[in-house]
Amino acid sequence: MSSVSVLAATQSVAQFVPDYLRAQGQIRAEFVANSGRTYMARHYEAGGFRLRVPKRDHDRGASGVEAVLINTGGGLVGGDQGHIEIDVAADARVTMTTQSAEKIYGSQGPATRLDVAIRLGAQSIFEWIPQETILFRDAHFVRNLRIDMTGSTRLTMMESVVLGRKASNEAAISGILRDVWRIYRDKRLVFAENMALGPDLAGQLAHAATAKGGMSMATLLYIAPEAERRIEAVRTLLEQSPCQAAASAWNGMLVVRFVSDEPTLLRATVAQCLGHMRGRMLPKVWT
Repeated sequence: MSSVSVLAATQSVAQFVPDYLRAQGQIRAEFVANSGRTYMARHYEAGGFRLRVPKRDHDRGASGVEAVLINTGGGLVGGDQGHIEIDVAADARVTMTTQSAEKIYGSQGPATRLDVAIRLGAQSIFEWIPQETILFRDAHFVRNLRIDMTGSTRLTMMESVVLGRKASNEAAISGILRDVWRIYRDKRLVFAENMALGPDLAGQLAHAATAKGGMSMATLLYIAPEAERRIEAVRTLLEQSPCQAAASAWNGMLVVRFVSDEPTLLRATVAQCLGHMRGRMLPKVWT
């Protein structure tokens, strides 16, 4: 059967999968600060998405709270959709992570979509540091992330992607990845990135100008008034990195890129860099 016939067949099968079998996960939450303490003031969840704040963090709210995103479905498939909206009020301090790596399974045609909107108030401190997103063979993943912040906000954002499962010999995988980031500071666009890969993921990333064969990658972005002053310390740390890694800083932003053909090395290197940036250990769910 030709590739065109296979594509037509899979799309035909996908049309017969009813919408009610597609996951529709939603999270909406608001964090506020009161008398120097941060707490979750509003919370809504639907579908298989959950958001939990460990009690120990409520007890020590003066140092901020740690919020954990959970997908009870164990992963996402073609046609599933997720929507996350987070509001962090002035002076609040929030770290948001995930319970485990997010798995994007193969698709019969429709894309798996995730939309994330985050709004950060003045003098707030926000960390978006989920664990890896793992794309299985023939996954089709589209993610849109928008952050609105102020000039006094401190934002730490990290996303890592693993393409295929090396332990299962998924090396030359096919699939589609579309990742769009838009970050606004005081209503002005300061960071925009579009990543478009696929369907021949392994072929595209084999070139030296892309990833030199690395099938796992991460981006760490730090936006804060003092971000540019931290560049030399980060570069010194990266000198010992077992991954390909580089850092740059401009316009109140610090960006670190990581690429590796070993997902475990990438994770360890990212964790070390995050720990250095944060000045403390990562959330317990990372261990």
